[in-house]
Amino acid sequence: MPLKIRLARAGSKKRPYYHVVVADARSPRDGRFIESLGSWNPLPKDGERVKVDADRVKHWLSHGAQPTDRVLRFLDEAGLAKRDARSNPKKAEPGKKAQERAALLKKAQEDAAAAVAAAAAAPAEAEAATAE
Repeated sequence: MPLKIRLARAGSKKRPYYHVVVADARSPRDGRFIESLGSWNPLPKDGERVKVDADRVKHWLSHGAQPTDRVLRFLDEAGLAKRDARSNPKKAEPGKKAQERAALLKKAQEDAAAAVAAAAAAPAEAEAATAE
């Protein structure tokens, strides 16, 4: 039976509150679970956001339970599990269309700069021609 340490939603509409639970991976998000390990309040007024029973988490991790990404963040902060650093350098790059627009804009700016330089050089060349 594949086990997951994941979040089960509780709380009312627009006031989320989550329980950290161990559940069979095939059961629904808010459905049947094996054991509750803690809670997460994403909207705290004061106090703790995350509460986790460290001993029980270690027990379930030793029995092969896999934490979800969000729960793994909590466990990493608590020092119970190691979360690998993610690196996606292409994420910050603009999309294909935006890159095309940027290239066109850069070309237009270069053309405008060249036209300004040519206009500034034209009177100087005209004076040099008339002086000869």
